[in-house]
Amino acid sequence: MAPPYDVLLKNGHLIDPKNNMDGPADLAIKDGKIAAVGPQLPGTAQRQANVAGLYITPGLIDIHLHVYGGFDAWLFPDPHNLPHGVTTCVDTGGAGYEDFAHFKETIIDPSITRVLAFVNIVGAGMTGPPEQDTTDMDPIPCAATVECYCEHIVGVKSAHFGGPGWESTGGAIEAARRAGTIVMVDFSPKPTRTYPELLARYSPGDIHTHCYSTRTPMLDDDDRIFDFVWQARERGVIFDLGHGNASFRFHIAVPAMAQGFPPDTISTDLHRRSRLLPNATMNITMSKMLALGMPLQEVIYRSTQRPAEVIRRPELGHLSVGAEADVAVLAVREGRFGFVDATRSTLQGSQKIEGRMTLRAGEIVWDQDGLSLPSWEEGVR
Repeated sequence: MAPPYDVLLKNGHLIDPKNNMDGPADLAIKDGKIAAVGPQLPGTAQRQANVAGLYITPGLIDIHLHVYGGFDAWLFPDPHNLPHGVTTCVDTGGAGYEDFAHFKETIIDPSITRVLAFVNIVGAGMTGPPEQDTTDMDPIPCAATVECYCEHIVGVKSAHFGGPGWESTGGAIEAARRAGTIVMVDFSPKPTRTYPELLARYSPGDIHTHCYSTRTPMLDDDDRIFDFVWQARERGVIFDLGHGNASFRFHIAVPAMAQGFPPDTISTDLHRRSRLLPNATMNITMSKMLALGMPLQEVIYRSTQRPAEVIRRPELGHLSVGAEADVAVLAVREGRFGFVDATRSTLQGSQKIEGRMTLRAGEIVWDQDGLSLPSWEEGVR
């Protein structure tokens, strides 16, 4: 008789915030779906892995990175996500309404990683002289693109605009409202457009990314979070980490965390520059939040369930029976580790998260230690 499961992960510690699970459990997969979850599951599988000492979590969701577009900074999705347990990533503004079809054809469709997107308010996206042409910021075709590609687009993006006006941010917000979706803004204040004004323009669910960046004044001169920032969170504005190359600073993150202001979502803003010295992979960014005092369960929640809710994809980010089997198997190493921020200064931590195995729609697509594979003596010669 055929084994009842396709994949069986045994003896792991399962953390699934949506289902309030945090303890020893096995996970079984059949036909690309979660088939069973629980301690000491009976039965066998075509591929079985003993993941004792490791954590089984929903596939991680990175809602801010770059896998298409300009600056020569984007990275191919699969090799920069799957080894870190990321099964869903969201490109933020690489494509505008003029080239989204090309993005879908060349990146979204052939990737193993589920690739979603915030479409840029600039029609040309991040190509060419990026995101400064106000004549190319048209909310009407942008909203139409969101509606045409609703399977792939989760919102509208405004970023990197250096002008004095609200053409970029205001246009993105208008396009999002027309399409019934959300906006993500990477914002640099000017005397004519301030950070408090931006937060006041947001609707609940809209996202301010790079929340621990110096470009936006979250802290006053005494390192206290401004009242208008607290008020925005109370209204439902989302504060996303968006690490990046220059957008995560310990001198902001440390006092913010001490005052009980964590990011709603943990994301990397991964691109070629941020992949190097800051090493802003998902695992390292999550590890930095551990070093800042966030409990592991919260780190997982803000990397799985919460981002799924924020981008309005509630079918993602959990391990419920019947859900698509996007799964991360993670190690949490103990030791002495140094983590680097945008100022190229370090914070010491005692734990480091590392990806060990990743399953996308039930298929094992990353298995660093060969836990699901036979030994060479048993393997095919």
